[in-house]
Amino acid sequence: MSSLDQSLKVSGPGAAPDDAAAQRDRRSRRRKTANLRFKLYGLAAIVFAVGMLATLVVSLIMTGYPAFTQTMVRLDIELPASEIDAAAPSDANYGKFFRDALYGLFPEVKSPPQRRNIARLVTQDAEYMLRDTVVAYPSMIGKTHSIEFTASDILNQLHIGAIDRELPSDRRSISDAQIAWYDKLVAQGRIRAVFNTALFTEADSRHPEIAGLWGAITGSFYALMVCFILSFPMGIAAAVYLEEFAPKNRWTDLIEININNLAAVPSIVFGLLGLAVFLNFFGLPRSAPLVGGMVLALMTLPTIIIAGRAAIKAVPPSIRDAALGVGASAQQVAWHHTLPLAMPGILTGTIIGLAQALGETAPLLLIGMNAFITQQPGGILEPATALPTQIYIWADSPERGFVSRTSAAILVLLGFLVLMNGVAVWMRKRFERRW
Repeated sequence: MSSLDQSLKVSGPGAAPDDAAAQRDRRSRRRKTANLRFKLYGLAAIVFAVGMLATLVVSLIMTGYPAFTQTMVRLDIELPASEIDAAAPSDANYGKFFRDALYGLFPEVKSPPQRRNIARLVTQDAEYMLRDTVVAYPSMIGKTHSIEFTASDILNQLHIGAIDRELPSDRRSISDAQIAWYDKLVAQGRIRAVFNTALFTEADSRHPEIAGLWGAITGSFYALMVCFILSFPMGIAAAVYLEEFAPKNRWTDLIEININNLAAVPSIVFGLLGLAVFLNFFGLPRSAPLVGGMVLALMTLPTIIIAGRAAIKAVPPSIRDAALGVGASAQQVAWHHTLPLAMPGILTGTIIGLAQALGETAPLLLIGMNAFITQQPGGILEPATALPTQIYIWADSPERGFVSRTSAAILVLLGFLVLMNGVAVWMRKRFERRW
């Protein structure tokens, strides 16, 4: 019997396979095991990444949700017509009206130090809030009105449970007497928690109970507007030239390499460039959204150029050949055919670049957009902050109330980033062409 016959010989039904078949089976099992192991590694990596993201989001929500509510204290304010000039209502002593109403709730407290502790239960800007309300509604003069004022940070912390009243008095920021006064206000129905609209309608403040994000949101909007106006047309023009008109030689290769390298340069380098050129050399105003937008445009420009070139390159050559075949010039082919078809991809890359610019902090810190600004900017030349720098300012503040506001600001910033990336995904799905 030949060796081939022996290798093919079987001893009957149910006999074991020969060595070659066994080796094939072992190799097949090893491949399947390796494939399964690779899938499990990938699944574990995804689960780990999602778990870390969920941990981050849950931590931010748990820390930041108190900032979305604000404790209010209701007082009965008497506004005597004899002490308020209807022709100039802003000149009245509104601090006296406010203190009389507040101290009247605690007639047993007579000493000035204790009364000052009572006043600390309400924000220090209460008299200015009262003044602005009366100036806006002069018909209130001569009557007694029930008006709600923003509680101070320590009272708000107590009301939301962030301060443990069972701790010894030397280990908490609120005294036993203030807790007793708070309980009396609760018993009288003068304390309630409402949605904190001031977080979105007010600018920054040294008092956390009235500090808001509107000034930072406005500053970010102006900076991104300047960034878009500068980087979008220049990015498209550079992408079209490099992809459609530039000759392929060592100079264009050098330009392409530098564009790719600029996309990976740390953002703080662009901040140093803006500080040296825009502020020190050109003398542009410090802390202005104009300078911030110009710095962000420098940082975003390489991303837009790279995304634009990729979108233009994805347009089939047949579109260009057909346009050239009917007599269109190279410029007409680029602007009337290639660019419109590549625009969805260019816009997607632009939105992603702007979303990246929205979250940048280091370049804005170097040009001074971390100043303490209590009013929203009225234009691109006025001092302003941005959302990332506002988060940086609040994170560096010692007051406990800014801890929750920092997390709340991060959630707002993440919301804008998710929205912008969602718009980019929608635009890609909505206008994407499949060739």
